Amino acid sequence: MSKLVTLSVPHSTDGALVNRLVAGCQPLDRNSVYCNLLQCDHFAATSVIAKTDDGDVVGFISGYRVPERNDSLFIWQVAVDESQRGTGLATRMIQSILSRPAMSGIRYIETTITESNKASWALFTRLADRLSASLEKSEYYGSLTHFQGEHDSEMLVRIGPVSQKKNRREK
Repeated sequence: MSKLVTLSVPHSTDGALVNRLVAGCQPLDRNSVYCNLLQCDHFAATSVIAKTDDGDVVGFISGYRVPERNDSLFIWQVAVDESQRGTGLATRMIQSILSRPAMSGIRYIETTITESNKASWALFTRLADRLSASLEKSEYYGSLTHFQGEHDSEMLVRIGPVSQKKNRREK
């Protein structure tokens, strides 16, 4: 029997649980517990947590409005527990964030993805299709320039413009 999954705004007390979830979601970069605590606290309005009816954390998305482009929501990290992969949870979580009144004025969704992260490419390509929006990509953080060769290059993905009416309808 599948468990009911509820989406909500995260709280600072969720930080350690999110850190454990991210640790189990390869190839995501693991953050410190303190970083995840701040995401769940300072960035709660632009993030979402998914919990089962037992209280297990099975999904988390951290995001924020880009300071220089207030019409853009940057999705920092998407983590989905293996038990929930393929269920559409990541898309539902993004749409949950977009449907919030505080997200009025968001016209673009941005993220960075390494070329090899097939799951993230599939998610954001499907999201662009679902939102009937274009998807543009360009190198943003170069492996050598920004990571001194210790991390793959990150491609900037920009989806939009997105329709606020469509986002609210599909939540």
